[in-house]
Amino acid sequence: MGEAMIVAPQPEAAEAGAEVLERGGNAVDAAIACAFVQGVVDPQMSGIGGFGSMQVYMPGRGVHDILEFYARAPLAARPDMWTDLLLGQTRDGFGFLLEGGISEIGHLAVCTPGSLKGYAEALGRYGTFDWADVMAPAIAQARRGFMVRPHVHWYWSLDQSGSGEVDTIDKLRHSRTGRDIYFRPDGTVKRPGDLVLNPDLTRTLERIAAGGPDLFYRGEIAEEIAADMAVHGGLIGLDDLAAYEVSTAAPVWGEYRGHRISTSPPPASGFPMLQLLHILENFDIGALEHGSAEHVRLLAEAMKRMTVDKDRHMGDPAYVEVPVDRLIAKDYCGALAEDIRAGNRAEVSRLDKSSRDTTHISVVDAQGNAVALTHTLGSPSGAITDGLGFMYNGTMARFDPRPGRAGSIAPGKRRASSAAPTIVFKGDRPFVVMGAPGGSYIAPAMAQGIMNVIDFGMPMLEAVSAPRVMAVSNTIDVSNRIRRSVTDALAEQGYAVKRSWQSYAFAALHGIRIDGGVCSGGADPQRDGMAIRVRPPAGPSGPAAGGS
Repeated sequence: MGEAMIVAPQPEAAEAGAEVLERGGNAVDAAIACAFVQGVVDPQMSGIGGFGSMQVYMPGRGVHDILEFYARAPLAARPDMWTDLLLGQTRDGFGFLLEGGISEIGHLAVCTPGSLKGYAEALGRYGTFDWADVMAPAIAQARRGFMVRPHVHWYWSLDQSGSGEVDTIDKLRHSRTGRDIYFRPDGTVKRPGDLVLNPDLTRTLERIAAGGPDLFYRGEIAEEIAADMAVHGGLIGLDDLAAYEVSTAAPVWGEYRGHRISTSPPPASGFPMLQLLHILENFDIGALEHGSAEHVRLLAEAMKRMTVDKDRHMGDPAYVEVPVDRLIAKDYCGALAEDIRAGNRAEVSRLDKSSRDTTHISVVDAQGNAVALTHTLGSPSGAITDGLGFMYNGTMARFDPRPGRAGSIAPGKRRASSAAPTIVFKGDRPFVVMGAPGGSYIAPAMAQGIMNVIDFGMPMLEAVSAPRVMAVSNTIDVSNRIRRSVTDALAEQGYAVKRSWQSYAFAALHGIRIDGGVCSGGADPQRDGMAIRVRPPAGPSGPAAGGS
């Protein structure tokens, strides 16, 4: 038996998952317990009003699945419902801007949530704990409340006027519950160290622990959701909730310098990450100085080409053809690399007239099972049904309101996801288990993290912390730890460069590296998280250790 480890952006959630591992639970048990707590202590990043996906690798059972529980457009949605309201697109391509922000804030912004059904399906198929037991840490956390952490407050206070998006603080004020629990008596948003108590969410979690997930999709809670949507003009109804199903897919595979990589297929963003790696494999990245002008230039040109293909093709494969095999083929990626080598510059075309709202868990258990789980609200809608306590996703803003495109609106369609929960193999064993929140920045950040380990030999904490760059538009965005001499050199070459005020910018990598059964973890300092190593439990697992 080897070591176990869990990494997550929220200390309370990582601790809950570690305690499950200490009690003899497997990686899936730990991931689901952690996910429920994340919805309590980081309620604009995730929760039972959201969606996600998880990669599950269990060699002893012959399991290697991608469990998909993405948000679905309401069955009443139409491709042309918002065509006349389109104002533009965010610079990073993550969302579309409509008049009045109607696809971002309020009940119209909501797609059918999938997280709760995904958690239940994962636990039932792959876990060992029972439903109420795995929910218990989240219920206990909800009862005692959570202290506002630095990243939570930063996100609540974020000024998005420059992008044209609705500010989070306006979403926090949108509902009665939000106004009651997220603000001080003087009307200012709560600050780091302040306590947030949400008794409605506590009661909702208690009801679901006792009644199971069907309560949410076909029972009393479903009726409360549908009634609230009807009163406030939302499109989600009882039919949407009752029809919701989890799907299972095989991983998409790539290879980077002899390491096999498994990641999520469309509508997730694993293939853009693989394409980026397959392009950059044609260059001797490890021979470059990390963060040098040439390193940044190569990353940027490869990212722009990846972005062009992602913008053109990404969508729900049940509705549109996504040519994954062609886009990640080594000959196609080699041709893109030759175009870069020839000095040509790619152009990203977007509508003219951004932080992203997701969280992640990486887990490895002592039996060699591995889980990478990324879940999210897409962005929070601000809508909270009175008495239920959880905020719904605001995912409709991520559909393209122009009909006839890969990302266009369609009834029941899964919204394309930026998530890319990934496992890198060395031989036939997991070597790196990694994922990240961060919207359009996830795939490029993931590729940089993997290259940091493989090309630069970095330990995991250094790999997730190293300065990153982004080029998902025609501007090269750099973290504030990229040297100014580097950005000056890029500007002299004619590149538009924008420096972030953040030292740790662009997605938030959370990963585990396994060397000879020994785990080392890294939680990106951008967030508030931690990695916890767990020694194998002394006693046997089983019902006494947490159910069956």
